[in-house]
Amino acid sequence: MKKWFYSLAILMLIGFIALYFSFTYEEMIEFDEKIGKALIGNEFIRFFHYIGEPIWIGSAAILLILYLAFRRGNHRGVLFVLFTVGGGNLLNHALKEWVQRVRPDIPHQLTSFSFPSGHAMVGLLYLFTYAYLLTENQMSTKRRITIWLSAIVLTLLVGLSRIAGNHHYGTDVVAGWMCGYAFFVVVVVWYEWRNRNFKKRIIQPE
Repeated sequence: MKKWFYSLAILMLIGFIALYFSFTYEEMIEFDEKIGKALIGNEFIRFFHYIGEPIWIGSAAILLILYLAFRRGNHRGVLFVLFTVGGGNLLNHALKEWVQRVRPDIPHQLTSFSFPSGHAMVGLLYLFTYAYLLTENQMSTKRRITIWLSAIVLTLLVGLSRIAGNHHYGTDVVAGWMCGYAFFVVVVVWYEWRNRNFKKRIIQPE
């Protein structure tokens, strides 16, 4: 991973903390209202919430784990998926219970808390995990760019779908992206460190 990704992760973490302390400010409320008016009711964007549903994410994670374990023999990759998707999901629930922000007031609203958005955060984590592992040994720059752009676009659409369905505020979604990216980079740092140490043990100096 490029070094500037690490700096971006720090900025995202700072941004998440700033949103945590400011989402009740008048400026943030106005932001939520404006983005809500722009997106609520958009059925095209709302459709993408299915890609961020727990059943979809769980199934995609299991398929990736099976592929890494039995086709690639990449057991550290299996742990990578467990940490990003499983650990990220646990972190998201813990943050929601800690912040306890109530969701937008609509009929038949979900009963869980709102901040940060689970679809935005865990959606980013599983899509970026797929992109990272699929491009890990990919030599074609064009394919790497295509895979990463697809993951980023889908991540944006999944997050925005929660605003379109009025299940989250805009600040919930932005916070989910920020926290998800910061957590993703932390796991990447661990994964790449483990890979370097493993290679050092195999390649002994003469």
